[in-house]
Amino acid sequence: MSMVDVIARKRDGGELTAAEINSFIRDYTAGTIPDYQAAALLMAIYLRGMNRRETVDLTLAMANSGDMLDLHDVAPFIVDKHSSGGVGDKTSLAVLPLVAAVGVPVGKMSGRGLGSSGGTLDKMESFDGWSWALSLDQFKRQLRDIGLVLAGQTNVLAPADGKLYALRDVTATVDNGSLIAASIMSKKLAAGADAIVLDVKTGSGAFMPTVEAAMELAQLMVDIGEDAGRHVVALISDMNQPLGHAVGNALEVREAIDTLRGGGPEDFWEHCRVVAGYMVLLAGKAATLAEAEAMIAAARADGRGLAKFRELVVAQGGDPRQVDDPDRLPKARYVEPIEATRTGYISAMDTAELGWVCVRCGGGRMVKSDKIAPGVGFILPVKIGDHIEAGQEIGQIHADDDMTLQQAQRDIPAAITVSDTPVSPLPLFYATIIGKSGKGQ
Repeated sequence: MSMVDVIARKRDGGELTAAEINSFIRDYTAGTIPDYQAAALLMAIYLRGMNRRETVDLTLAMANSGDMLDLHDVAPFIVDKHSSGGVGDKTSLAVLPLVAAVGVPVGKMSGRGLGSSGGTLDKMESFDGWSWALSLDQFKRQLRDIGLVLAGQTNVLAPADGKLYALRDVTATVDNGSLIAASIMSKKLAAGADAIVLDVKTGSGAFMPTVEAAMELAQLMVDIGEDAGRHVVALISDMNQPLGHAVGNALEVREAIDTLRGGGPEDFWEHCRVVAGYMVLLAGKAATLAEAEAMIAAARADGRGLAKFRELVVAQGGDPRQVDDPDRLPKARYVEPIEATRTGYISAMDTAELGWVCVRCGGGRMVKSDKIAPGVGFILPVKIGDHIEAGQEIGQIHADDDMTLQQAQRDIPAAITVSDTPVSPLPLFYATIIGKSGKGQ
């Protein structure tokens, strides 16, 4: 294959064959295609796009660039979930144990925080001794024993994605639907999923700023999954404000535990119930979404979800006393109020900026080598549509030093827009895209 010819054809708007895409991914992963040629092809794809067949071929080639997990010797049907990331999105911490508690095995590989969004592994490391590093044998054994695993992404799954993403990040070719969809779905296919629930965020704290853009990406990922023989459902969910109240690793763990105990913010519980319901539905454990959601609610009410979460913590080396008594989780040195600066109705939030407030407090990484302070962050119970008064306490900031504390007390109110006229609350979900082979409601 001549890379020059392939680059030129895509540059001129042509269509790449499956053989050319497979050859490119294989040779680039092996290091025989230089970065400058790969970058040229990525830019051609970015400018000219890919059709559905090309995108599916690219995804499958990336998925097959490393190991393809087969977990069917320990679980007959594998259901996975993916969130495109958001501020306060601790959904996996509540959803996964609830789904496992109703008899659907969940073996999930998660990642670190990215930008202003928190990472599931960072949150779970709030537990003393907890480890995400599991061998494949350990992963399978735990999946067989307790039906729930939460591990770190291994670099032998879809290695082409890692190389290509690093290149896209420095060549201004990240923001392309086909490349985004192939990156996400290649890892899910390589991880052995039979069915996938996609939680695609839209809004001021999401990669996709509009509902239309999120739906376009979601439809593309559903199409890829369908063409690859998987059952896929995509939920378009709101990220114009933080999900739940807590933002920050240990604070979010506490909120997830509170939710599993029957409390927690109403919006967070509703979000978890719907996502978990679709996972149960795709697994064939329920005939309708309503039935699946009822099963999830029952597992929460009788304590099975919390018990399963405790099993997960113990199985991976964590301290169960911190589940039983969340006050044992890491805490910040200072807890001070956040006050509203004016009277009116909350009309908008700069959710990405709120996420960066947490990062700057030490709850995330500005550079890869940064060490996370698990106890920092903030609690923000107010939502768009709420009426607030100037000087009212609208939340609490948790910080480890006076400088970040004072800065956060200024930055959080500044990220909240207040209107003199009433504003309607935002929906949790905007749309649901169900693949043709997916389950009905």
